[in-house]
Amino acid sequence: MKLLDLRRIAIRQKMQVRFRMRNGMDCVITEAGVAQVPTLKGVPEFNLEEELDAANSFLLEPVVVTGKGKTPPEPRSVGKAELSEMASGSTGGATAPDHEEE
Repeated sequence: MKLLDLRRIAIRQKMQVRFRMRNGMDCVITEAGVAQVPTLKGVPEFNLEEELDAANSFLLEPVVVTGKGKTPPEPRSVGKAELSEMASGSTGGATAPDHEEE
């Protein structure tokens, strides 16, 4: 699973995906597909793709659309295998082509 796969999941399912890196910092993939490390104060000394590969646990936080009578969905924790399955399942089907840089 690559960072691009995680970004696609976050965008398509309107959720934030969080994982802890080996240096103790958290990485957040926003519902817009942007990877952020909120506590980062300078030039990173890590490769985010490698940190993703080392991560084993992910927190999926649905983005809440405010509406009358709607209760916000609960965040849930998933493992790497389940997230990989979600990523492979999100690539098929009759969806519009992605406009990602490669």
